[in-house]
Amino acid sequence: MQQSPPAGHMIVCGDDALAERLAAELQAVYRETVTVVVPSAQAGDTARGGSAGRAAAALLGRMQAVMGRSARASPDGDAQAPRVLEAPEPDEPTLVEAGVREAAALALVYDDDETNIHAALAARRLNPRLRLVIRLYNRKLGQHLEELLDQAAAVTAPGLDRTALDTSTTVLSDADTAAPALAATAVAGTSKVVQADGLLLRAAERTPPGRGQVADPGLCTLALLSATTNDPAGAEGSDASGQGEGPLLLPDDRTVAAATGRGTIVLETVTHAGPALPPGRLAGRGIPFGSLFSARLRWSLAGLAACVLGLAVANWLTVPHTHPLHAGYLTLLDLFAIDDPALGQPTSRQILQLLSGLAGLLLLPVLLAAVLEALGTFRSAAALRRPPRGLSGHVVLLGLGKVGTRVLARLRELGIPVVCVEEDPEARGIPLARRLRVPTVIGDVTDEGVLEAAKIHRAHALLALTSSDTTNLEAALYARSVKPDLRVALRLYDDAFATAVYRTLRAAHPQALTRSRSVSTLAAPAFAGAMMGRQVLGAIPVERRVLLFAALDVAGHPQLEGRTIAESFRAGSWRVIALDSAAPDERLPDLAAAPADDGTEHPAGLVWDLHPGYVLRPQDRVVLAATRQGLAELLGRRPRTRAHTPET
Repeated sequence: MQQSPPAGHMIVCGDDALAERLAAELQAVYRETVTVVVPSAQAGDTARGGSAGRAAAALLGRMQAVMGRSARASPDGDAQAPRVLEAPEPDEPTLVEAGVREAAALALVYDDDETNIHAALAARRLNPRLRLVIRLYNRKLGQHLEELLDQAAAVTAPGLDRTALDTSTTVLSDADTAAPALAATAVAGTSKVVQADGLLLRAAERTPPGRGQVADPGLCTLALLSATTNDPAGAEGSDASGQGEGPLLLPDDRTVAAATGRGTIVLETVTHAGPALPPGRLAGRGIPFGSLFSARLRWSLAGLAACVLGLAVANWLTVPHTHPLHAGYLTLLDLFAIDDPALGQPTSRQILQLLSGLAGLLLLPVLLAAVLEALGTFRSAAALRRPPRGLSGHVVLLGLGKVGTRVLARLRELGIPVVCVEEDPEARGIPLARRLRVPTVIGDVTDEGVLEAAKIHRAHALLALTSSDTTNLEAALYARSVKPDLRVALRLYDDAFATAVYRTLRAAHPQALTRSRSVSTLAAPAFAGAMMGRQVLGAIPVERRVLLFAALDVAGHPQLEGRTIAESFRAGSWRVIALDSAAPDERLPDLAAAPADDGTEHPAGLVWDLHPGYVLRPQDRVVLAATRQGLAELLGRRPRTRAHTPET
């Protein structure tokens, strides 16, 4: 018989890999006690068909494997294995059995929005102070639901403070949360990123500088790598190699300067080094003449204009006592076949009239072609663009579903040129591609010529984000045959398959960068951070340790309030890296959220270049990097790192 969970534990309810990843993130990174509610295989077979039942059975098997690994890895009580509860659906009795009344946070990550909404309403009735994290794709619906549940919490529990109320309900989308990491993979080749105030920050590894060289410090130094990292005989993160030989998180400047020969992890912003986006757009105020008419038509019009000008000059020269304007007028009359025959005129004038009539016959189809091209151009202003001929250094994005649409928006926010490939002309992301005027190729990526039309041979990276593993793999293999050094990131669902693909491609193309990404793996840290209270912006692994990024109000934290930036720094525990310059009533409630694309004005952002003597005021909000123990101390929590043995 399973024991009842302790007060303040975390509950995760889901039916796919995101629930598994989220439970592992909470247990491994934050050392929280976790209860996982998964659908039973029998319920899946009865309610939703055999495939759903097999998926539920597979999820249950993986969760049991996670429990077994946790128990084997922590014989001294370093981490508690997640408690798994089988239930057909997350109804009220199931939530009560999971301990929702005593829980600190509940994550509802079912793939069905309706199931998550029903469970959220029931959970809010059972525990008004519960922190809810809900998975929804529809942003507008999620915003309304978040406001409704927050109002319910405020009415039912009027004693909630402002901070607890702001973090009582968080609606996230796995596509939204995975998009920054996928975009960073295409640009920078890594998914070790944190999103803050619309910026993408990555942890970049710096090799030890040579003699006479100075390493790029980035925004700040986050960690010193193990002394054995650069030793071929050493092991990564070998903490047992001696005092100070393992990785050091958040070292001070003196320690960094003294650690010669050791690599560092620095924080830097993700930027794109490729060509900029083309400046001209048909959707803008002005329509370029070159976009309105083709080059061949423009040359035809120029030739006819020169011909008419030559005929006008010839008329002026051959007809005596004729004004140049009158000669031009006569030429136009002849050109448009207006009845003014040159009867009784000199032979030269008659020949010029015949030539002008012939030019008028040639002008008619050219004018018709110009009208048709102009109409077609205006009609195609709302259609999909084709990749321009000279495009290079761009990102080829395969798939415009839920994830691909969010990644496309994020890449364009970073100013990165993109070419999309989508088989379904009615896909979810097609309207966005049309509105942003992104070149798009409609066709099956496995068909010959589709990737060539996307200019894959001149691309900087390939992002294969379709819902089919085999399609993504086939596209990656074909793209590598065209350009062996192409940077490739694959979206793969099966972990074992992803590992095999990654190792094979890395062995076959050692000079090229290959990454296999799972959306659930990339999204789990954001969901876990929201369950911890929305202060946590993300987590970045440093060898075998984890570094957390959090946004905190200075008020109520004596370790920060009234201290300078230099005085607030505690080596090995936390470090203030940015200051929110927005007014308290204009601040974004969630700095980790993607910036809104609804046209609203964005408040003042984060300031990264902080003076060491700046004194932190109670009304300030800061972004800091911290270890798990350091963040727990700042938040007033007791870090659950190891089981404590009583002193004798």
